[in-house]
Amino acid sequence: MENNIVYSVVVPLYNEELVIFESYKRLKEVMDKTGEKYEIVFVNDGSIDATRKKAELICNKDRGVKLINFSRNFGHQAAITAGMDVAVGDAIVVIDADLQDPPEVILEMIEKWKQGYEVVYGKRIKREGESFLKKFTAKTYYRILKSMTSVDVPVDVGDFRLIDKKVCAALASLPEKNRYVRGLVSWVGFKQTYVEFVRHERFAGETKYPLGKMIKLAMDGITSLSHRPLIFVNYIGTACSLIGLISTIVIIMRNIIYQHNILDLSLILSLNTFMFGLVFISLGIMGQYIGRIFDEAKDRPMYIIDNIISYRDVDIK
Repeated sequence: MENNIVYSVVVPLYNEELVIFESYKRLKEVMDKTGEKYEIVFVNDGSIDATRKKAELICNKDRGVKLINFSRNFGHQAAITAGMDVAVGDAIVVIDADLQDPPEVILEMIEKWKQGYEVVYGKRIKREGESFLKKFTAKTYYRILKSMTSVDVPVDVGDFRLIDKKVCAALASLPEKNRYVRGLVSWVGFKQTYVEFVRHERFAGETKYPLGKMIKLAMDGITSLSHRPLIFVNYIGTACSLIGLISTIVIIMRNIIYQHNILDLSLILSLNTFMFGLVFISLGIMGQYIGRIFDEAKDRPMYIIDNIISYRDVDIK
């Protein structure tokens, strides 16, 4: 019976007790309009509020809903990956529960998929309810990422997208643990397009991507798709060495001509501070890559599932 499912909607959850009922309602209204069989796959990423309990109530009510419960919080990208691994539809949609990405756009994505596109991502043309700083940093980051990698990573795009099951299978074959799913979807290729939409303010609750998690996601994106930061370190080091050599020669000649002390303490301290800063920046960049190698070498699973709740055996709506 599962093979008859056309669409799987993957919804990662982390402390979404205030929005989960409304999110389910909106998603169900939209998916019912397709007239085809579908499933909704909730992935509870170790929530510590009432999210799990409310998701279980939905499962009891609707046999077209699955609930994956993690053993603890493994992160948004792990939750997306788990949902795609469990999904059985011909097309898989990933959407957050906060309703910032409007579920109604899924119907436009489905139309593109039926036209032959294998990846349809949502492109934000406007972001409501977000600070200027967040909008600016997000816009800047996407463009920096695009310039750093040979992969055509679309700008102003999050994880909200539809992918064909063959794309899902290709993603499942990739072994890396520190995943940047939206970048990997671009990397695997296939026929891709987009639909534009306005990103709304959260329906309720607080963002699950504070500054720390945003920085980690950004670093995962850059280090998983590009090694250019390491090349930049080499360039910076070479340039600083040349600048240091030339400035040292100039200062020595100046001090000889004007009969000043060749060694100027303040100059030495400032140069040392500058060089130490560059060294630590370089070590930090290399540390990001070494850390990723360390995580991959441990070969631990990306997530651990506590249980999966599904009542699909009785009926599928």
